[in-house]
This record gives sequence, C-alpha cells and structure tokens, in this order.
Amino acid sequence: MDYETIEYEVKEEGIGILSLNRPRKYNSVNHQMMEELESFWKERLYDLDTHVIILIGKGERGFCAGLDMKETMKTAPDMNVDQFYRFQARLARLTLAMRRVPQPIICAVHGAGAGLGFSFALASDVRVITQDARFSAAYINIGLGGADMACSYFLPRLIGAGRAYEFMLTGNFISAEEAMSLGLASRLVERDEIMETALDLARTMNSKNPMGLRLTKEAINMNLDAGGLEQALNMEDRNQTLLVARQIIGKGGKSSRYF
Repeated sequence: MDYETIEYEVKEEGIGILSLNRPRKYNSVNHQMMEELESFWKERLYDLDTHVIILIGKGERGFCAGLDMKETMKTAPDMNVDQFYRFQARLARLTLAMRRVPQPIICAVHGAGAGLGFSFALASDVRVITQDARFSAAYINIGLGGADMACSYFLPRLIGAGRAYEFMLTGNFISAEEAMSLGLASRLVERDEIMETALDLARTMNSKNPMGLRLTKEAINMNLDAGGLEQALNMEDRNQTLLVARQIIGKGGKSSRYF
C-alpha cells in the first residue's frame, strides 16, 4: 500500500522503520494517518520477514503532538454520538494493534510526545529518547478526562500508580531525565545518536530466534494482566516448550517425552 502520512522502510533484513510523516503538523494524527496506521499494523500481523520495528517521527519539531485538533474541531461537531464513539474507538485501538503485532517495537522519541503521541510511545516495547524528549498525557489539558488512548492502562504499569496519577491528573510534562529515573525509557542519548542506538538494539534483537522474540513479547503482554504467578508460569512453560519442539523439528529429530 502507498502511504502519504506515514513512511515504511525495510532498513535491513528483519528490521523495518515506520515514520510518522506529517512533520509540518508536528506529526499529529489526522483521519488519514489513523487509517494508514490501521492498515500498517494489520499487515504486520502476518509479516514473517520483519522481526523488529523502529517507530520514529519525521522532522525536527518532535515525535508526535497527538491528535490533529484542527481537523477534529472541524469534523467532530457534525458527528452524532455513535459516529464519535466509532472514531474514538478506532483511534484508541491503534495502541492495541501495536501490542498485538508480533514484532517488538522500539520507539525513538525526540521532542514532544503528547496525547496520542505519548500513548504510541507507551504502547511500544522499548523507548529510546533524546535530551529534549518530553511526554504529556495532555488529554486533561483540553477539557477531556486524563484517562484516554490506553494511557490509564500503560502508564501505571510502567512507572507505578502514584506518579501516573500525578501526570494524568495534571497533564504536566515528563522530562527526559524523569522518564529515565522512572523507568519509562531505556536509553537517553544525544539527538544525532538516537537512530544508531535504536538500530543497535534492533540488530541485537534481530540476531535472536524470531519465534523467541514473538513469544517473549506475547508473554510479557499477557503476564502484565495475569491473575497470579501460576498463570505467568503457564505462559512461560508453553512458550519454552514450543521453542524446544520447534528446534527439534527443524533439525529433523524426534522429540521425546523429556526432550
């Protein structure tokens, strides 16, 4: 599919780079970008050739300013409740689509990630940020509830409920230093080093068993919501058994009861 608001490049075998491509609009998400992202993540569900995805925002202004409010303010008044609910649900489920794809997502953030842009970063698996990166659950700043676009799910799990309450109730920005100290980001680098850092991480992941990557991401996601230790262990046991069986089958051997 040809995209206009996003770009996708196969950087090297197994590694793809997805760029939000509305730099003059701070990479804000309009209706077209929503549709293109829906299509992109759906394609990745069945993409066995891509093992890791790097997510970036084009241009120097920042990663993503969230929803394109100028467009939304024009279209929302003409929507009835059912239409707005459908629009809201489609936007929010972009984050669910990011969790469902088998590829680990490395989000490389420079400048601001606000609103839906913040949620894109939260829905990614690893975050690499620059010194000028900053994040805001900006929903409450525009008269909405502070819990939106899966932020109330991801943020408490990543930084703890106490600080998540603060940022979601105030809409205040999280600085790059705070993001690192809270465990929100994995690496803090200079602006000119961010892509190479993300690529280094992607190459390390890409050197692993692709099915191992997929099942590891799946296990982490499932066990964030597991009812207890036993459920978490059951998921891990299943994954390891599948991987061992795959290796045996790949070598043409016969599996035994005890491997």
